[in-house]
Amino acid sequence: MPTLTRLGWYVAALVMAAVGVAATGYGTVSDSAPRVSPAHFLTADRCMPCHNGLTTETGADASIGFDWRASVMANASRDPYWQAAVRRETLDHPTLTEEIQDECSTCHMPMQRFAVHSAGGRGEVFSRLPTKNGTDILDSLSADAVSCTTCHQIQPDNFGQRSSFNGGFLIDTTSPIERRPIFGPYVVDKGHLVVMHTSTGFVPTAAQHIRDSEMCATCHTLYTPIYDSTGTRVGTLPEQVPFLEWKHSAYRGVRSCQSCHMATANARGDSLPITSINGPPRPELHRHWFPGGNFFLLGILNKYRAELAVEAQPMELSEAADRTRELLGEAARVTLTPATSAPGHVVVDVDVTNRTGHKLPTAYPSRRAWLHVVVRDNAGKPVFESGAIQPSGAIVGNDNDDDRSRYEPHYRAITRADQVQIFESIMVDAHDHVTTGLLFGLRYVKDNRILPRGFEKATADADIAVAGDAARDPGFGSGAARTRYSVDVSRAQGPYRVDAELWYQPIGFRWAQNLRLRPSEEGARFLRYYEAMGNASAIVLARDSVTIR
Repeated sequence: MPTLTRLGWYVAALVMAAVGVAATGYGTVSDSAPRVSPAHFLTADRCMPCHNGLTTETGADASIGFDWRASVMANASRDPYWQAAVRRETLDHPTLTEEIQDECSTCHMPMQRFAVHSAGGRGEVFSRLPTKNGTDILDSLSADAVSCTTCHQIQPDNFGQRSSFNGGFLIDTTSPIERRPIFGPYVVDKGHLVVMHTSTGFVPTAAQHIRDSEMCATCHTLYTPIYDSTGTRVGTLPEQVPFLEWKHSAYRGVRSCQSCHMATANARGDSLPITSINGPPRPELHRHWFPGGNFFLLGILNKYRAELAVEAQPMELSEAADRTRELLGEAARVTLTPATSAPGHVVVDVDVTNRTGHKLPTAYPSRRAWLHVVVRDNAGKPVFESGAIQPSGAIVGNDNDDDRSRYEPHYRAITRADQVQIFESIMVDAHDHVTTGLLFGLRYVKDNRILPRGFEKATADADIAVAGDAARDPGFGSGAARTRYSVDVSRAQGPYRVDAELWYQPIGFRWAQNLRLRPSEEGARFLRYYEAMGNASAIVLARDSVTIR
């Protein structure tokens, strides 16, 4: 219902619940629809009637359903970069097309994939995209992506174990349908239990594991099988492991994933209801917009909403993007400290402090952060600049953006404008060639993403290890990274102003451009979006300045 307002959606959902429409949670099912059991999941429209219409003590809307539908999780199957990347992998490895789609649907279309696996099949991607406007059970599950009855059914039995990763979450498939639990953090009174059970068929069950980081880890810890050019499997890559990074940090046991990525709506400390139907006040109403690191995707979803079959309203997506940028604005601190200068030089140390509970940036290896440093003379004229972003989204002086076969090294000290300190992970294939193809990425030759506080690189497991010269750099360690800039100012006059910014980009220029290596409809579409967004693909996380006389 992409054209309905929040009020319109709420009224429509109430009517649907009242008359029993979509009692299985999947909408209208055609006679030719695959006979997949509807027992495992319901789509979010079954939860919205009771969990929308919520407001904070300041009168702001805190509807769980509306927050969710503008989140990256709700739009995981609409992500145009993911679609392009999956297509690129199938073109790189044509004999593995079915396996790739099955694996890549695990966490972007988890309900569809789980339902198909329960019937002995494989998950699909391209035939089940929301843009196909399909109407059967599996299409609805795919479009809902990571929905309410995905996360709230997950059981804790294998939490933290390797078997739980790569979407290896467990849900109850053996109990009778009417007895299957749906987990939440609160004990539900008998009246609300009856309403929820009647409406959904699930039994609301209090369980605190819903707040454990290990639950998030089931889909946010991914190991990718690696193949050479002949199609032979040659290894496994820890593609994205923020949970394991968190476990090796000072945040373990102190702050969970949810504590940062699901802020409470109770700004004043008041108790608020989590249901609009005479709900009792709860001490913590957690927002369900799940801000993370991908403000860029939210902007694309908003701008190209019709092309991507987006259901969230523009204002909802804008708000979700704002919340994501706010969270990112708390992720780091930049501090400039003048050092002893040699004659004719300005020397300054740039310290970047990681304020998150994992590496910065973390997760998907397309993400990068970098330092943009400018030194100006007494007239304000730049005499040195390193790390400027171009309108295309490329970084001036970055070897990898200029040449896909090369990459920018980690620096302890920077003395030239064509040197850029980029905090990133760089993969190579079985032939030691730099690659952005995940199934070719045998190992990391560079990983100098900034470590969280408490992360000791000397004791880190191989899956989360620092790679490259940063591993030997004494200025790169627990919670922070230091880079010294020594700038020749012998032809300028001071005092000198030094400005430093930490920039961040969810999808690096090379990761976008390499889609051209395997031309496809999905790749061309994403490149059109990327080029139209330009340097809006990146934002500044933190900055500092100092004057040196």
